[in-house]
Amino acid sequence: MEKSNLTTLCYIEKGDQYLMLHRVKKQKDVNKDKWIGIGGHFEQGESPEDCLIREVKEETGLTLTGFSFRGIVTFSAAGWQTEYMCLYTADRFQGELTECDEGTLEWVKKEELMSLNLWEGDKIFFRLLMEDAPFFSLKLSYEGDRLIEAVLNGRSLELLELCQEDGSLTGVVRERSMVHENGDLHRTSHIWILRPGKAEGFQILMQKRSSCKDSYPGCYDISAAGHIPAGGGYLDSAVRELEEELGIQAQPEDLKEAFLHLGYAESEFYGKPFKNAEVSMVYVYDLPVECSRLKLQQEEVESVGWMDYETVLSEVRRETADGTTEKYCVFLDELEQLGAWVRENQKQKE
Repeated sequence: MEKSNLTTLCYIEKGDQYLMLHRVKKQKDVNKDKWIGIGGHFEQGESPEDCLIREVKEETGLTLTGFSFRGIVTFSAAGWQTEYMCLYTADRFQGELTECDEGTLEWVKKEELMSLNLWEGDKIFFRLLMEDAPFFSLKLSYEGDRLIEAVLNGRSLELLELCQEDGSLTGVVRERSMVHENGDLHRTSHIWILRPGKAEGFQILMQKRSSCKDSYPGCYDISAAGHIPAGGGYLDSAVRELEEELGIQAQPEDLKEAFLHLGYAESEFYGKPFKNAEVSMVYVYDLPVECSRLKLQQEEVESVGWMDYETVLSEVRRETADGTTEKYCVFLDELEQLGAWVRENQKQKE
């Protein structure tokens, strides 16, 4: 008989630990070598709780006496039947652990969970569990082991592909907030909008970040910038960010590729650590721009304004020396490289 596409999964708690199952005993196992919770498919006539209690007893020898229904997780993958999983946590049980024929059972500290070989989507609902999030619906779509979509309560989550220092991709796709929690290296596009200034100098269009941003709220930033979504490229993301943030409908050929920048910054916002490790393709846009005609993305950009490059450079140098980000959130070395690039281009035109 074909297995039901309804399943349960339970994470049993004991103090600061979860009971985890390391799936290492079966050769043909979609979860081979992964760490997961306890659960399985519904049998005919079972309720979610019936399935939960039976599966825990069969796989661990424990009898649950207290548990909570935490959410519904929908799994979708090419070539597989869509699975609807009832997700539970349990904090009361009786009995002693027995050996499991699915894999090796082990109590793992919650703070160590993310270092295990987990499905990337599982890391998302683990965080929701540990943050004691209200009942949720999470959809996770995969191509093989690669996470290609994550939707939480009907809202798509941003997925980024991790990379090496030269920008080459690793194949690992991770949710954006977790990338910044871990300090994982990822790709971004930076677009500096320039115009001639006084004498031989030039001006840069600086955007002031919205006060509701999850990082560096209210700080002056690059003209436009953004993450490269998994499956995307530097240039198409740069064109998109210009239009989304500023309303500038640029063509790819309007952007001049300047240099690749490797940057790292660490801070804390709203009580949470924020680690930004990025490989950025830096572009220059020097076509005429009138600030009054720009259409700012309100949730991202509070305002924009032209500033003299040398003034910005001096102030960023001071903030970098002081170890503060009171006004700016740009990398000093990127700003210096931008100045060198502009000077070199001016020489070539002469």
